[in-house]
Amino acid sequence: MEKLKQFLNYTFSFSENIYINVKTILIVTLVFFITSFLLRMSRKLLTKRLDADDQAKFKTVFSFAKYFIYTVVLLLTVQNMGINITAVFAASAALMVGVGLALQTVFQDIFSGIIILVDKTVHVDDIIEIDNKVGRVTNINLRTTRAVTIDNKVLIIPNHKYLTNSLYNWTQNGTITREHIEVGVAYGSDLALVKRLLIRAAEEHPKILKIPEPLVLFMGFGDSSLNFRLIFTLDDSFAAGIPKSDLRFRVDELFREHKVSIPFPQRDVHIFEQKIKDNV
Repeated sequence: MEKLKQFLNYTFSFSENIYINVKTILIVTLVFFITSFLLRMSRKLLTKRLDADDQAKFKTVFSFAKYFIYTVVLLLTVQNMGINITAVFAASAALMVGVGLALQTVFQDIFSGIIILVDKTVHVDDIIEIDNKVGRVTNINLRTTRAVTIDNKVLIIPNHKYLTNSLYNWTQNGTITREHIEVGVAYGSDLALVKRLLIRAAEEHPKILKIPEPLVLFMGFGDSSLNFRLIFTLDDSFAAGIPKSDLRFRVDELFREHKVSIPFPQRDVHIFEQKIKDNV
């Protein structure tokens, strides 16, 4: 029994004010096991009635809160065992300041990730645009969001970007989006014919929805052209570049068939000759 007490009271000294004994280590370990068990039970009770999507979000947020709880429990346990925590913090004050500055952005990312998960700003499979980059969201973590671009490149977005930049969610209202292409025709063209040809090009494309119907807007009088916008609806805006390209090819073909000119900017240069008479 005496040897057991000696073993439990055996102390590891790191400095005059920083030390820890075997008994404290065992108690901290036991407290961690109890805390871990209580956290698992709490998570099961809280997520029992949630749907699968909300359960995944809660588990992600809970994983961050778990480490915070572990840290608080550790500090309280060690403090109650008589160890001078203040001395430990004082000895590592400079290190903590450096670590805090280094982790500032990381905590911004984590905080932003929690906001995203809670208020449902972004979901997996959403198509988002941020910093002029477009991608389909594949994974939302606490620190980063992963998306795949149309070029099949992985786009890793730090979550704090959502707090400092404007985010465009193309599909939050559904996968159906309105797209458009623009074209200019020469002055003097038959505008009714131009409208019919643009509508025809859109109606012929298999990926463009019939309802709502394609729409043509006369955008204005340009320097060298009459400008039109062809508006149409797609159910996959992520791949909108291909239908837009197809439409431009088809519009050019139809315009050539019906003698509709697509102008290019031109400038007339006038040179004036001035005769100078010398008065003698």
